[in-house]
Amino acid sequence: MAWTWNRAFTTLSDDATVEKSETLWESETLGGLTEDNNPIPVPVVWLVALTVMTAFLVTFPLWGQRPTAALYAPYVDLMDKPEVVAAANDVEAMKVLLEISKSRFTGHDIEEATRHPLSMDDLRIIKPQVQALQAKGVDLRDFTVVGPDVVIANFEGNYRPDGTRIRQQPWWDKGYTIDIFYLAYFFFAVFVIVKRLPPNTWVPRHGGH
Repeated sequence: MAWTWNRAFTTLSDDATVEKSETLWESETLGGLTEDNNPIPVPVVWLVALTVMTAFLVTFPLWGQRPTAALYAPYVDLMDKPEVVAAANDVEAMKVLLEISKSRFTGHDIEEATRHPLSMDDLRIIKPQVQALQAKGVDLRDFTVVGPDVVIANFEGNYRPDGTRIRQQPWWDKGYTIDIFYLAYFFFAVFVIVKRLPPNTWVPRHGGH
């Protein structure tokens, strides 16, 4: 079962392994069923590639940075303003809050806030949690808002001079990095499995049939 990499696109097996595989292939009839040694059709390869690209393009708008406590901190800081409290209802209060908080957002934050909207009830739930973190003086970008909870983000970056770890989602990680990794692993594994077979230039005769 020796490996060889000097002709990887032909076979990854050495001559002895190829010969052994060919002998087994010829002798095993699988109950009368036979299997040829044909290359993967080019249209099938392109179809797989098209499927992968289509899946990424269709789901791309769903990917994005996860909302952090820092994103909603301006809302929390301003939600007790008189003009917000004086609003007729929660819907109106949220409209007022969004308007007066615009000056605290950068372009990127505005996009994130648009993708992750909150209601006044949501803000009331996370408000004490955000304020508790503010009182500790921690970096609010290290905390993710998951439903009604503000939790430490599950990212592990570099260490700060004070020994705490940066827990912020990298700008280049929009949620699809792991997909790319597993796709690369899958295609590499399939390539290795296929290329461990005898070269597709060899045609099994199946006992002369």
